[in-house]
Amino acid sequence: MTQLTYKDAGVDLGLYSEAMDKLPALMRRTQSARVIDLVGGFAGLFRLNDADQPGGRRYKDPVLVSGTDGAGTKVKLANLAARYDTIGVDLVAMCVNDVLCLGAEPLFFLDYIAMDRDDPERLAALVKGVSDGCVEAKMALLGGETAIMPGLYGPGDFDMAGFCVGVAERKSLVDGSAIRPGDKLIGLASSGFHSNGYSLVRKVVFDRGGLKMDETVPALGRTVGEALLEPTRIYVRPVLDVLNMAARKQPVHGLAHITGGGLVDNVERILPANCRAVIDTSTWERPAVISWFESLGAVERSEMFHTFNMGIGFVLIVAPRQVRAVSERLASHSIPHWTIGSIQEGPQGVELAH
Repeated sequence: MTQLTYKDAGVDLGLYSEAMDKLPALMRRTQSARVIDLVGGFAGLFRLNDADQPGGRRYKDPVLVSGTDGAGTKVKLANLAARYDTIGVDLVAMCVNDVLCLGAEPLFFLDYIAMDRDDPERLAALVKGVSDGCVEAKMALLGGETAIMPGLYGPGDFDMAGFCVGVAERKSLVDGSAIRPGDKLIGLASSGFHSNGYSLVRKVVFDRGGLKMDETVPALGRTVGEALLEPTRIYVRPVLDVLNMAARKQPVHGLAHITGGGLVDNVERILPANCRAVIDTSTWERPAVISWFESLGAVERSEMFHTFNMGIGFVLIVAPRQVRAVSERLASHSIPHWTIGSIQEGPQGVELAH
């Protein structure tokens, strides 16, 4: 009887080693002095306090804030386009924007990538996207796991998951409890659909619309694939800058990452029982890809607002007297933003006006 090898079963350890050789440099570019070098270890090490370093920090009562997510069915579009260097940004963004909602400083990130076969070039491109996202989020890519699982994934298939850890002083956690009637909602622009609702997007654009990934859309000035693969915006730098505004009382009372469920579900989840958010949907400019998608006429307006971010990827709820100062700080980061509504006294919930 012929003896079988792991390679015969679909896992080539030689290719796996080749793939692993490409990753250390992508990790190193994300790391600071807070990462402790560990040769040949089975885990990553990260210093919480680094007061001995220039510009270092020392937490008095630190609370670790964690989050995990994936990039959803957007990975199928990356496969269709054979473009793998941006979907990792989406993965990081979906995790770190959630952790940011508690006012946490992102510390480090771990990824999990599963594929049907060993593919060093594709793996390197995927991790490059993760690395790019971590650089933008100012956190370390501390490690990860690659799983080759022939038979579980079909030819060419892959999936990704991410795990993010941040930290905040316990007394500085932003949990929504400070939200009061009169507070204002500031919405930060999204870059498009981000990584939510792609099952519906694919059904409308490809199944019903019959469009192709490489088809140019005049209204967008680019192909369908280019528009739909626009990476999720990472809000760490502008939001942390606002949270760190010195010499004044904390102006931010609540933070919401607008993901699946849209503005209604994601803003409502941070509201106290006696607060109602009234949002004027005419106050901001939608990304061209969302306006184009809505013009296809296949999805009702209420479903659009319940499924997609509709152009607002992140919301800050701030004290009314601090709106100008917060807006000026956001403007220094060149991120489009608008005052989109206010908090009123009433039953907990979100009301969309106009």
